Amino acid sequence: MSLFHIDAGKEWRGGQRQSFYLAKILNRQGLPFTFVVQPQSPLHKRASEAGLPVLPIKIRSEFAPGTTIRLARLMKRKKCLLAHFHDAHSVAVGSRAASLAKVPYRVISRRVDFPIKKNYFSQRKYKKNVNAIIAISEGVKRVLVKGGVDPKFIEVIPSGIDFTPYDNAVSSDYLRRELSFAPDDFLVGIVAHLADHKGHQYLIKATKILKEHSPKIKVIIVGGGPLRMELDRQVKESHVEDIVYFLGFRKDVPQILSSLDLFVLSSYLEGLGSSILDAMACRLPVVATKVGGIPEVVVHRETGILVPPRNPQAIARAILKLYNDRILAARLGQKGYEVVHRKFSSEAMAEKIVNLYKKLGLKKWIRLHERAQNQ
Repeated sequence: MSLFHIDAGKEWRGGQRQSFYLAKILNRQGLPFTFVVQPQSPLHKRASEAGLPVLPIKIRSEFAPGTTIRLARLMKRKKCLLAHFHDAHSVAVGSRAASLAKVPYRVISRRVDFPIKKNYFSQRKYKKNVNAIIAISEGVKRVLVKGGVDPKFIEVIPSGIDFTPYDNAVSSDYLRRELSFAPDDFLVGIVAHLADHKGHQYLIKATKILKEHSPKIKVIIVGGGPLRMELDRQVKESHVEDIVYFLGFRKDVPQILSSLDLFVLSSYLEGLGSSILDAMACRLPVVATKVGGIPEVVVHRETGILVPPRNPQAIARAILKLYNDRILAARLGQKGYEVVHRKFSSEAMAEKIVNLYKKLGLKKWIRLHERAQNQ
């Protein structure tokens, strides 16, 4: 008997990182599971390198009958007790497979605060044949309830992070050396997929305001995505090419964050904002928008500064406030560091998910494997 975890993500984003953290901890605890991922994806590579029981299966779309049948056969052969779906594509394909294989329990992780689409298939995914939906924030839960999901099926379990890479990435001049910044340059960074809802366009508009106040403020944009060319054009039209730096997708995010003076997240939709957790782990003060689950992490003037979404002027004012008040910036960064360590570890996240599995009906099975692991 085993668990099935399915993540059909083709890129390395916040959701893939969370499913990877969970899989690593379950593997360490000795719980048998199969980790279904997209072949040749970053998640596939990392899971394989970590020695996880990974199974690459191509999931091309939400309507893939061949993949559904193959998954159902595998679930039946491995006597799957519980299937956990980590993204929208895996919910659609995996849920049908679980029905065919008569899997007793099904769990969905919902990480975004996008409204549930009103079409039949989207509504069915979150309301039929599911035992629990994990919302990564109260903000995501509110959207699910508004979309018609019964609250009794929703469990709020925040994302968590592995602190090891950030503990090892002490404050450094790593990025200053790479980009030849002066010692007194003030580095503001965002780490996010270049997608519309992340609000980079508003940050770039804010950058124009920042430039008028101080040429020492530099804006570092880390991440790849479909909006790169459009954002490049906006930077040129705004005449801020000399202070905005696009670094693309990077694997050295802990080192980059350790080089920054301030972190910003300008989203107008956001489930929680796991990159904020990374920034807090590096003791960075945070400026973020008051949307979705962000206020559950960033408490205004306690662990960061919250601003309205789609408001470049407010973003610029908040950044300038911390640029001019380094004592406040340091205090916010230290408080954020304490909060993220206390409430948002990957171990705490995994423990809550395992407790959910137990509550659903796997208590004896999990305890059996936990005892075997400890012997």
